[in-house]
Amino acid sequence: MLMPVVSIPEPRDTFLSDLARRAAFSAIVCGLAALPMAARAQEQDAASQTVVVSATKEPVVKKLDKTVYDVSNMARAVNGTGQDVLQSTPEVSVTADGQISVKGNAQVTVLVNGKPTAMLSGAGEERAVALQTMSGADIASVEVITNPSAAYNANGGAILNIVLKRNRKPGAHAQLQGSAADQGLWNVAASGDMTRDNLSVQGKLAYRRDGTRKIRESAVDWNNPLTGQTGETRQASEVFIHRIVRSAALGIDYALSDTDSLGLSARYNDRRSRPLFDVLNENRAGAEETLYHRISYGPNEQSDDSASLSYSHQDKTTALKAMLQHSGTRGLIDKSYRDVFIAPARATGYSRGATRTVRRLNQATVDWSQSSALGQWGMGLDIQDKLDDLSNYQAAVDPLTGAETPDPETSNGYAVKTTLSAVYLTDKIRLGKWEALLGGRAERIALRVSPAQGRMQTAHWQAFNPSLHLQYAFSDSTDITFSYRRSLQMPDPRDLNPFTTYIDAQNLSRGNPGLKPQLLNSWEVGSNAEAGQLSGSLSAFYRASRDTVTDARSFADNVLVTSKQNGGQARSAGVSASLDWTPDARLRLGVDGGAYRVVLFSPDLSSLVRQSGVSSYLNFRAAYKVGSDDVSLDAHSQSAGITPLGRYGATSSVNLSWKRQLSKTLSLTVNANDIFDGSRRSYRTDASTFRQVGFDHFVARRIYVGFVKKIE
Repeated sequence: MLMPVVSIPEPRDTFLSDLARRAAFSAIVCGLAALPMAARAQEQDAASQTVVVSATKEPVVKKLDKTVYDVSNMARAVNGTGQDVLQSTPEVSVTADGQISVKGNAQVTVLVNGKPTAMLSGAGEERAVALQTMSGADIASVEVITNPSAAYNANGGAILNIVLKRNRKPGAHAQLQGSAADQGLWNVAASGDMTRDNLSVQGKLAYRRDGTRKIRESAVDWNNPLTGQTGETRQASEVFIHRIVRSAALGIDYALSDTDSLGLSARYNDRRSRPLFDVLNENRAGAEETLYHRISYGPNEQSDDSASLSYSHQDKTTALKAMLQHSGTRGLIDKSYRDVFIAPARATGYSRGATRTVRRLNQATVDWSQSSALGQWGMGLDIQDKLDDLSNYQAAVDPLTGAETPDPETSNGYAVKTTLSAVYLTDKIRLGKWEALLGGRAERIALRVSPAQGRMQTAHWQAFNPSLHLQYAFSDSTDITFSYRRSLQMPDPRDLNPFTTYIDAQNLSRGNPGLKPQLLNSWEVGSNAEAGQLSGSLSAFYRASRDTVTDARSFADNVLVTSKQNGGQARSAGVSASLDWTPDARLRLGVDGGAYRVVLFSPDLSSLVRQSGVSSYLNFRAAYKVGSDDVSLDAHSQSAGITPLGRYGATSSVNLSWKRQLSKTLSLTVNANDIFDGSRRSYRTDASTFRQVGFDHFVARRIYVGFVKKIE
């Protein structure tokens, strides 16, 4: 339930004892809105009791509100990408096209070093490309947060926090790495660091030529309920997209004293591709039939940059961290094409089209924690200012003169500005075998949609969202846990587009600037246990959302127009489990998986359609180390599932990695990804006016051979 934000002054220590303050805060979490500043859970890790559930080379550490997976020595990460690392992380499922879910939850926020970035704030293919071009060798650990505490801006879902490597060992060090695969794919990188006295400097330069082969087919049957007219559209395409990725990073840390330090970091990368798309189109409407090839040459471009300045203070009882961060991303997708008609025979048609995007994210955070008699307090402030500026251009081109005639219906531009102001409070309490993390987060979100032409629309929301994490330790090796979180999920800026966007001759897309946030509630109960060489966990969860954003379809001149609207509902419940076995120092085995039932209520014309289905996932991993050789295998399977008014098919992948230490400073790695080519995913949509079947095949099968040379 959304609640107005109420400011409550923080009581003085002279009036309330430590125990009384905790009782007051517990009452707040039960239903009152509070505005003291709060702290992020990652700032409290130093004082958090942890349970090590797997003493492997990639150790797994369970904490009250997260699970940390150390991937710094993962063989697949050396030549792999950020997406490869996430796919090999337990509890996480990643398809070849970059769709991420955590324990079946597809609403996932990806952070870097605990903070959002413009590069990973996008959705769908945009975020997937960012992860596919991020070096896996830069990642130290992945934090999986299935039910985030109030210290995080969860945006309605689970969180994956990518923690990057930072080397502060005294002296100077350098590293060279490179790898190559078939189809002209290769990458090289050079990194170095130097620490002397109070100063530490780190840097990296990298160049990458990667790519993806994409095969797509789609068949659409539509009917106009107003006129009774029907039609069919068939499309098929195959393309290999080669990308050039250049990146650079610099980090500087300076110790002001034994307790205080300053940090400065900056990163930049750009991605460029010039794919040749050839899409075969077959359209039927009544007795008319059109068959043609749509050919496009791109180019597509994107660049990202980020910079942050941080200050930290940490002594025996207090930790304070303040950070200013800026990140931005700019993209161009050139949709220019020519239509080569086969039937009926007619002159080739030319069109100029482009979509430009600019996203800027500025953030200021303050995090504070203080030890106390019963545990630890935490407070924090989070202010975010995000701008999404998008423009679309569509014009017919005269082949003789090159003159362009813009289409006023699909040439447009708009900007979405989102401002988030949040204060939050966490309190970690230890009483005997009990440990609790109470949290409350008060947010104010302001949204402004400014079209290039037309009236600006504004909206704002206020909410108080509580969180609760409990743990009871039966022994040093066995515990039970419970967690709850309520949060808002903001609509994707692309869904707020007040204009019509051209997709193809039979399909247009139109946003809805009046969309409001979705409200989500999530519960989870579980248990962790260790017994000798075995460690495992078992959990059950329930999630529910309302005001869910779904597709709304209509027709204009027998062209299908897809828009967005609130009004859907979703519920899911399921179980998940994991088991790790280390029979000796050489062999490590692990498996995790889950099954869950999903119920969706989606608007379809004037009715609400109920759907339900059971989905599952399974991850298996094995690693064997003997002498200088380290061999690892990870296999993943996702079952079919439901989408609003539709379904998607099952996918799988099996990946094998081998690392050989040739000398103390030189190693050889070989990665075989998706050995059995299981990345093809089918989909189907059945609406009253629209039926579609098809598949996307993002071919991930590839073998990389690489090396790492360390210079000490």
